[in-house]
Amino acid sequence: MEAKQYRSYYFKGRRIEQSVQQIRDDVDKTMILAVCNHILMSLFDPKDSIMSFQSLITLLLGSGGREHALAWKLSQSPLVHHIYCVPGNGGTASTPKCTNHSDLPSPDNQSSFPTLVLFAQQHGVNFLIPGPEAPLVAGVVDYFEQHAPGIRCFGPKSDAARMEGSKTFAKDFMRRHGIPTAAYQNFSSHASAKQYLETVDHSVVIKASGLAGGKGVIIPSSKDEAQKALTDIMLKSEFGAAGEEVVIEEFLEGNEISILSFSDSITIKSLPPAQDHKRIGDGDTGGNTGGMGAYAPCPSSVVSQAQMEEIERTVLKPTIKGMKDEGYPFRGVLFTGLMMTTSGPRVLEYNVRFGDPEVQTLLPLLDPATDLAQILYACIDHTLSSIPVSITNDVAATVVVAAGGYPGSYAKGKPMKLKDVPEGVQLFHAGTAVDAEGILKTSGGRVIAATAIGKTLKDAVEKAYEGVKAIEFEGMYYRSDIAARAL
Repeated sequence: MEAKQYRSYYFKGRRIEQSVQQIRDDVDKTMILAVCNHILMSLFDPKDSIMSFQSLITLLLGSGGREHALAWKLSQSPLVHHIYCVPGNGGTASTPKCTNHSDLPSPDNQSSFPTLVLFAQQHGVNFLIPGPEAPLVAGVVDYFEQHAPGIRCFGPKSDAARMEGSKTFAKDFMRRHGIPTAAYQNFSSHASAKQYLETVDHSVVIKASGLAGGKGVIIPSSKDEAQKALTDIMLKSEFGAAGEEVVIEEFLEGNEISILSFSDSITIKSLPPAQDHKRIGDGDTGGNTGGMGAYAPCPSSVVSQAQMEEIERTVLKPTIKGMKDEGYPFRGVLFTGLMMTTSGPRVLEYNVRFGDPEVQTLLPLLDPATDLAQILYACIDHTLSSIPVSITNDVAATVVVAAGGYPGSYAKGKPMKLKDVPEGVQLFHAGTAVDAEGILKTSGGRVIAATAIGKTLKDAVEKAYEGVKAIEFEGMYYRSDIAARAL
């Protein structure tokens, strides 16, 4: 289709959409938008779109390994013209089509939203991708839709982002919709939580309800440890406001997996199951982290095809339908953490964005003919059903390299050297930055990761560890047993 002809269809479609937005009765606007898009999409091949010529000027929020992986994959799309990374990191600084803007305020705070909108308008941005959870929970999509309606936004609005922003909200949602999860109780009173702990005779997990950077989950080995965790979270504010409420839930045993699912609020398309490694130490010892490595897809010994179909039927579909039925439809990528117990899959948590380091592991598995930009845009336009999401037959593994001392206190600003990276290995930066003299330095706890693809898991893991050898900085630390449970 000629670009000029498509533009005509596109702008007619935008006028239809804008008219729909004026409707103020009880008609389901989401369904009307879906019908309008379906009519427009019937006029041309699904592969033709506004993105069939270089048109997407993207604002990518975040500075972690997730954002580098997204920038890396999006930059390969002929549909993407440019990516502004705010603030970005040392990896996005050298990614094609990308420009870092560390001079702008942190996108995690609502106070930054007016500045971000102004920047986007001044630079012709037409596509917003918030990487981390904090901007989504704070309402960045809501703000852009209100103040910059010409900029399309990938990701849920703040009401849907509560599924990650409040664990108490998410657990109550699961209960309402019959989604299998661990038995639990929510508490906003330390005294009540303390009293409840004395009444249970099973092992528990204690979770800060709010956002805690992936570290707000405590697995105590005794009641004394559990009481101490409650005191640290609720009275000593170890996780700040995130610990004003807690969830105390039944401890589950089994293999933990992560599933990332694209959704346009109607259709669901999932990537292969991945397995993360949360603890800092080998053998799953030590404190919780944001993730020290991952591999995908999980073998059938971890999760079978029949179990994946069960998860689709009993977890993913009821979740997306339940959110829509309750008035906060989900558009974006839903991360579902599950425990594969002897009684079946149980939901541990929802995240409303790409998992890190799962996304670094999964994106390299996308078939070269599958365009990530097209998938993300289809989630916004309610056309995901017409977009292929194809995966290669390869296996991927990621090893995260952290700063010494992480997840506790750690030094920043350590100079880094990156030697020649082996073929088949991709380095994804996280806590890195390039200083004024052009020197790459550490700037966070999880610093960088090596991802490799292989025909077998063993091959991928060995290549990933070869990739780690290309990384040098003082005090670097990494686990030596990534994917050991599946090998």
